[in-house]
Amino acid sequence: MRWPALARNLHKWLALVVAVQAVFWTLSGVYMTVVHIDIIRGDRLVKATPPPPIALAGLVEPARLTHLAPGLRSARLETQLGLPVYVVQARDGPALFDARTGRKLSPLSAEQAEARAKALFAGEGAVVRTEHLTRAPAEIRGRPAPVWRVEFEGAWRPTFYISPFTGELVSRRHDLWRAYDFVWMLHIMDYEAREDVNSPLVRAFTWLAVGTTVSGAWLLLYSFRRRRRGAGGRA
Repeated sequence: MRWPALARNLHKWLALVVAVQAVFWTLSGVYMTVVHIDIIRGDRLVKATPPPPIALAGLVEPARLTHLAPGLRSARLETQLGLPVYVVQARDGPALFDARTGRKLSPLSAEQAEARAKALFAGEGAVVRTEHLTRAPAEIRGRPAPVWRVEFEGAWRPTFYISPFTGELVSRRHDLWRAYDFVWMLHIMDYEAREDVNSPLVRAFTWLAVGTTVSGAWLLLYSFRRRRRGAGGRA
């Protein structure tokens, strides 16, 4: 096979392989550009209300928490569902206590988790489904489990994940985020964890793109040489 034919075939097949991924890069890049990152994060789904003041009179003394939660590491006083509560981190893990009586409130029941999600949700849709998950689903990978999943009706299926131990909002998800997660996977070519922006596949396709460019330059130089020869022959 002559060198020009080899360069032509090499360029054709490399360009075909790279072009497929280039389409994915372009389309995913367009989506990530058009849909604003603030929408993707879902901040608009959560009520932006300042925490109400808490009257300290009649509350359990913080020192008593060492008896309520052995191995206490930290404690935070806040309001949940209109009640003052202590969110604690202890030897046996996180927990939630009624700040007025010291009664342990966790783990939350389905009704409590649903009420907590409703109190945080900024939309008007009703709850469609509440599930207790013993393993964190892929869309909240890396988050602690078990967790309550509360899905609301409405556009883009807004979903809140509530900690059964602290009542905290672990994460929020919706279909625009799920689409973003999918196109992000295509963009960085990490089809498992979807986190490695320097994945082996990205590096491989980078070198394939370099090879496509080099083979194209080779063909371009050969084309100029052939034209010069043709022009010289006509003279």
